[in-house]
Amino acid sequence: MSKGTVVLAYSGGLDTSCIVVWLKEQGYDVITYLANIGQDEDFEAARKKAESLGAKKVFIEDLRRDFVEDFIWPSVQASAVYEDRYLLGTAIARPCIARRQVEIARKEGAQFVSHGATGKGNDQIRFELTCYALYPEVKIIAPWRIPEFYNRFRGRTDLMEYAQKHGIPVPVTPQAPWSMDANLMHISYESGILENPK
Repeated sequence: MSKGTVVLAYSGGLDTSCIVVWLKEQGYDVITYLANIGQDEDFEAARKKAESLGAKKVFIEDLRRDFVEDFIWPSVQASAVYEDRYLLGTAIARPCIARRQVEIARKEGAQFVSHGATGKGNDQIRFELTCYALYPEVKIIAPWRIPEFYNRFRGRTDLMEYAQKHGIPVPVTPQAPWSMDANLMHISYESGILENPK
């Protein structure tokens, strides 16, 4: 018996690929949603991967125009730059992505939305405030804040082991665990030594 339908903001990377399988283990029907916001990506390969992981449906939405007109231009007009150099491209992309995620959730009658944002970053807030503002009754599944998830997966190494065990193809290795977040405005990187303050 399904616990309900969840629309997962899916990138095809390590976290969200594992989260598709984990949500299914928890008893949810999973719809994946991948936003094209200008990243260099093989969207057809991402579709096939999501289907092979058991996604009930896969949405790939071209949001490039929305991203530029509704998010990038207002950001540039407001001179929204963090610490005189960071253009907030990732930060402003999250509400753009979440806005369409909510539209899909409503259209598909999904009671839940989910994301792979970690508990140590601001992306979870950007996703969730957008979702709550546009779909107040939605329930959010944030795996990185659920004890059963974060106690099982203490980091990217545990996720890589889970991926290997479940035959989930992922674009990272223990030697190169980097997470890249690209869009029309910029690219950001995180993980491993990149997060070492020294």
